[in-house]
Amino acid sequence: LTAAEIGLLLALGSWVKLIANPGLAHLSDRAGWGKGTIVLLTAVSLAAFCAFIPAHGFAWILVLHLVAAASFPLLVPLAETQTLAAVYRYSLDYGRIRLWGSLAFIVGSLATGHLLATYDADWILWLVLGALALSFLTGMALPGREISRHHTDEAEDVSLKRLAGVFGQRELLVFLVASALIQSSHAAYYGFSALYWRASGIGATTIAALWTEGVIAEILFFALSRRLAGRLRPGSLLVLAGLLGTLRWTITAMSTDLAALAAVQLLHAATFAATHLAAMHYITRATPTRLAASMQSLYAALSGGLAMGGTMLLAGALYESDPGLAFFAMAGLTLAAVVLTLAAGLLRQPRTA
Repeated sequence: LTAAEIGLLLALGSWVKLIANPGLAHLSDRAGWGKGTIVLLTAVSLAAFCAFIPAHGFAWILVLHLVAAASFPLLVPLAETQTLAAVYRYSLDYGRIRLWGSLAFIVGSLATGHLLATYDADWILWLVLGALALSFLTGMALPGREISRHHTDEAEDVSLKRLAGVFGQRELLVFLVASALIQSSHAAYYGFSALYWRASGIGATTIAALWTEGVIAEILFFALSRRLAGRLRPGSLLVLAGLLGTLRWTITAMSTDLAALAAVQLLHAATFAATHLAAMHYITRATPTRLAASMQSLYAALSGGLAMGGTMLLAGALYESDPGLAFFAMAGLTLAAVVLTLAAGLLRQPRTA
């Protein structure tokens, strides 16, 4: 494939994901069968990635890529919906469940790096297929009935009009935007921190250690988060994450001293994990049960799609001018999230749907 074709694939996949994922999530809510949707989409994703093995030519790869983009990314918000429903019904510890996702990220990254260093890139596809096969089996093992924090009315309005009304509620919308601003502030970090630090004389192994430190801090936060989540309301947790994010990105912009970087990498626990925890609890409490998957997918599209995509473009443009400016801009985003949260009066407990 040419560079132009690869760029077109990535762009079209992103656009399809933004449209298809919320649409399919809403269909799942209307059907009221979360397990079935997860199993079906995992099977579709597995079939699409299997078809990549014999695939040749841009047109064939494009079709498979779009099918995967419509099905594969939606598995995360659907799984979050099922998890949070069980957490609220059975008083489970969400953080201790979610940390396994972070551990899987580390293991997957290490396995991928080893395969790329030892074998050719074709092995990556087999790794994806293995992970999807395990996901399919796990999905089949989910409870057969819908888990919810209370009894759901089958006649409850789950129309697009109702969803738009819930999504358009001022407090919920502001909270989602503020959360998306903090999550998208990682754009400069994800896209350019390795380049920035390498240009400052920091070795590749040390950079990898800094990234690993951030994920470990995230895991430790999730492991210990139940007590914190019990004491702080989602809005208060989001403000704390935003303030610590402003500190993190400001120091990253101003210094490439290894000790300083090692210290602020611990704040990944705030900028990513605490923000995620606050958003998950706020969405669950403020959204009708039968619209939970729809709202999770809309938040994923907002934070991981629209906000992250736009912020990545901003970070790239600023990085070319001055690497430090890119991280100062990220600090501005987290500070804006704090101002939004406080101005909207979101420190109080969200209204339960």
